[in-house]
This record gives sequence, C-alpha cells and structure tokens, in this order.
Amino acid sequence: MELLKHECGIAMIRLRKPLSYYKEKYGTFLYGLNKLYLLMEKQHNRGQEGAGVGCVFMHAQPGEEYIYRERALGSGAIDEIFGKIRSQIHESLVNGEPRPPFSGELYMGHLRYSTTGKSGMSFVHPFLRRNNWKSRNLMLCGNFNMTNVDEIFNDIVSRGQHPRMMSDTPILLEQLGESLDNENQRLHRQYRDAGYTGEPLTQHIEDNLDFMRILKRPATTWDGGYAMCGITGSGDMFVMRDPHGIRPAFYYCDDEIFVAASERPVIQTAMNVLAKDVKEITPGSAIIVKKDASMHIEQILPELDNRRCSFERIYFSRGSDRDIYMERKALGRNLAPQIIEAVNGDLRHTILSFIPNTAEVAYLGMIEGIDSYLQEQKANDIKQLDSTKPEYDQQLHDILSQRLRIEKIAIKDIKLRTFIAEGNQRNDLAAHVYDVTYGQVEDNVDNLVVIDDSIVRGTTLKQSILRILDRLHPRRIIIVSSSPQVRYPDCYGIDMSRMTEFCAFKAAIQLLRESDRQHIIDEIYRKCKVQENRPKEEISNHVTGIYAHFTDEEISKKIVEMITDKDIKAEVKIIYQTIEGLHKSCPQSPGDWYFSGDYPTPGGNRLVNQAFINWYEGNTLKR
Repeated sequence: MELLKHECGIAMIRLRKPLSYYKEKYGTFLYGLNKLYLLMEKQHNRGQEGAGVGCVFMHAQPGEEYIYRERALGSGAIDEIFGKIRSQIHESLVNGEPRPPFSGELYMGHLRYSTTGKSGMSFVHPFLRRNNWKSRNLMLCGNFNMTNVDEIFNDIVSRGQHPRMMSDTPILLEQLGESLDNENQRLHRQYRDAGYTGEPLTQHIEDNLDFMRILKRPATTWDGGYAMCGITGSGDMFVMRDPHGIRPAFYYCDDEIFVAASERPVIQTAMNVLAKDVKEITPGSAIIVKKDASMHIEQILPELDNRRCSFERIYFSRGSDRDIYMERKALGRNLAPQIIEAVNGDLRHTILSFIPNTAEVAYLGMIEGIDSYLQEQKANDIKQLDSTKPEYDQQLHDILSQRLRIEKIAIKDIKLRTFIAEGNQRNDLAAHVYDVTYGQVEDNVDNLVVIDDSIVRGTTLKQSILRILDRLHPRRIIIVSSSPQVRYPDCYGIDMSRMTEFCAFKAAIQLLRESDRQHIIDEIYRKCKVQENRPKEEISNHVTGIYAHFTDEEISKKIVEMITDKDIKAEVKIIYQTIEGLHKSCPQSPGDWYFSGDYPTPGGNRLVNQAFINWYEGNTLKR
C-alpha cells in the first residue's frame, strides 16, 4: 500500500445539560472531554502531523479563563495533548479548585494532515481569534482546502484588513471573524437604540447572534471542499459543509449531547448508537447549536450536484462503516472478470492475496466474485460428465474438491526508518518494509494475484512489493488496484497536488514522447498558459488531453514497464478498476476527479492546469 497523506478529521461536542448533570450522572465534570478523546482517537487515521483541542466554559466570571486550547505536533499529538490536559487537571485538583480546566460545555478537536506543504505549530488547528467580548471570540478548525485562497485574500484586503500570511485557515478565520464582528456591531446598535446598556446589552447580543447572517456572506466567496467548524466564546457552535458534499461530516444529537465528526462509525462507537441515529450534514448547510443548546439547521448555500468524494470511500474512511464496508467489497467483486481473464481461467494455479491492510475488505469482495465464477464453472463441468463411465466418481470428486487458493502472502512486518539511509541503501531498506510467506507458491508455475486499494505513485511497487513477491518465484505477478488509475491532483483536502506524483501521468507522457508526439504536450501547456490569468469560471481542464490518445490498457502496460526492474523474473501485469466499476460500487459518492479530471468546482480546473504548468516548467516544488 502506498502512503497517502490523509485528509483532516474533525470532532465537535456540545453538552446540552448543566455540567452538574454530568457530574451527578457520570461522576465527572469531564464527560465531554472523555468523549472528545474517543472521537479523536477513533479518527487518528485521518491526521498524524498534528492535533488540537479547544474548550469553552460558558459560565466563567470576569477574570476567569473560559477558552482553553492545546495543540501538538507529530503522530503522538493526541496522547501529548491529553497528557498535558491531565496534568493541568491534576494540578487544579491538588490546589482545590472547584472546576478543573478543560471542563466546559463546548469542545472542538482536530486532526491534521497538511495539504499545502506548510507545517509547524502555527498551522495546527484550532485557530483562535481573541477578544475581550466573549461573543467576538472565535475558534475555527476544519477538514478543508480552498482552491481560491488568492480571491479570499483579496476580498478581505479590499475590506480594509491586513492579513499576516497567505494561507487558507488564518484568512478564513479573519474573514469569519470580521463577519462575526459585524453581527455583534449590528446587534449592539439595535439593542443600544432600544435602551440597553452594560451587561444586559452584552447578554442580548450573545443570545441573538444570527449565524445564518455570519456565515452566508463569507461562504459565497469560497471554492473548495470543506467541513468547517467554529465556536464562539459566548457558547454558539456551527459545523458547515460545502455545497457539493465533497468532504464528509456527520452528527448525532439527543437531549444530553450534540456530536459531530468526519466519520459515522466514530460517532456510533463513541456514543454507542445505531447507524440510523447518526445523520449526514447535508451539503451547503450548517448545523448551528446556540448558546441555550438549541439546535437547528440552516441552508447557507444552495445544495449543488452531488460530488461526494469516491476516494474517501476507497481509501480514507474507516472500513467499519456499514456502507463503506459494502462498497469496498463491491469494488473487489467488480474486478473478478478481469482477474480471471488475466490468469486465463487457470484458478488451480492461482494464489489470491492482498497488500496489508486497507485493501483487505476489497480482497474479500474479490474472493466472492472469483468464487462465484468457480462455482458456476464447477456446475458446468459436472453437467458435462457421463455418470455411466467408471471414472465418473473420480471426476466428480476432482471437480467438487476445487477451492480457491487464498493465502496471506504479503506481511507489513516492521517500520523501517529508511530516512537514515540514502540512495541505493535507502531503496534496499524500502524493499524490506514488507515480508512474504514462503512455501505456498510453486516455482515458475503459479500466478500470484495481489490486490491493493490504489496505485498512485508506483514507488512502493517498484522498490518493495514486486521485489519481495518475485522472491517466491511465481510465473506471473498480477497487481490489482481497487481504484481506477489516479491521473489528476486533488485540491480539496488530500495531499496529491503534483503531476509528478502519478505513475499514470508519467506513463502517458512517456507514451507521447516515444510515439514522437511531444507537440501534444507543448500544445496542452500553451492552452494552460493562455488561461492562466483568467477568472476560474472561464478555465477548462486541458490536462485531460494527455490521456486522450491512449486506452487504459496501454497506460497500464507502460506503468508495468516503468515499475518493473530488469531483475524481476516473473511476468508482471496491473489491473485497474474501471471508472464505471467505481460508480457501480459507490453510487452515492460520484466525485471522481482524481480519475476523470471532472472537477466539481471551477477552482479545480485552475489548479490542475497550474500543476501541469509547474511540471512543464520544472517547478516541481510548487503546488
């Protein structure tokens, strides 16, 4: 399996009863914090570059802290954060404080994977905008990437702001912060003119913030995929999803608690509820939980055509989700006919396996599909037998005894620290990241079929997987991808942004050059440059022209040539899922821009063209 940097994860909690209720019922003021830890730990697969936690206590007295935040970097960030919080709580208990820190009514958690190449504590969510008025404080986090950061930047500059950096999260924080300030100012004028002053005036403002108004104006400027979360210091909370539903978001609510997260089974596990009790946040809408804990849904932007991310279903989300589990099995099942054709129907000499561990569910579906073929073949063979012949019993026994050869061949053995080595030494270490099970493959006779969830860069195949599988001396190695060929960069929150990352792109370029068609590459570059400075709404994806001259099979064959070193003795073949098979398996998540180049927003077309320009001009570090 090739490591992709996952998209980020979110976790939001609003306790809907007084803290004393949870202390009495569950024996702790930290009921919400404990649930937050579960939500984050169950989503640790979604971000291992950093994590952050935020908490708001609504009933603090002036001079008392009411907004808490902890952040940390690295794959151990969750443990580090909650370790720090535990230390603070222990210290407060030793000092006899009536309420420990991080005991509040509102919680926010975030798990981060960088999609921009920017790292460091200053980029770890949640971001916090401070103010002496509680209702003007804003904590923000999300699973998102905006394709038009420059436009949002220019928008807030034109309104008089002076941003300190060109990065989507701090810019969105200031954009939403200004909108929050404007709403506070509107209410201030309204209640001041009605005769309110001092604390009553402040309370009326806090009680009546209109988040439909706060979110709507900024949201009209956004182009991207997002599940965005915010908390004010006065106790309002929102979770908003992009109009195409590109990034996932789910919620659960009862009379005690409101919970939102990036994945449904995470909420099911943390709250011990059924799948039907966890709802999906509809695209373009925001769940708003007010200061008084009332919850309502606002349609901030019109819901647009469904472009829920299919790669989310193939690779990123937890396979424990009911629907995702079935979809991944269907992806494997769809590949059965291609696999049977690739081994010429010879299942007696074919071993079926998978690359650990995310491809395991697709593997189960693949087995089901091939087994259905085998059972049908056995039935046909039995029909051809002559029961009057003396060899009938033996022939029947031979047919009925046929079984699929199912083995665990590849084992992800240890985490080798390949960064300590360079050049060929590093490649040699990388080749040992996986181990294999010996003694199952008949030398130079058996086919070895191994399924993976995706093949993006091809480097793991070249440096490790093919080498270790070839040690078993199979006649043929067939690598199966449960996803189609990844041809185009993502720009909505997954770290796949450079054309050089895709072995399918490299293969198509090589095919064009080998067939003396460099002029096609040059022409596509020219078309991209012509559109470079046009508004994003006027830009088309010209990179599709790179692939238009070849079949999927031709590109797959070229990929095999590129990743198969001369010392590999087995014949190597790659089978990819078709886009049609993808849509059949994941009918509710038709977003397929990684494979088709059909981006759901105009900003996607702009960024794919820019990625091609960067590649053509040799600016491989640009995104």
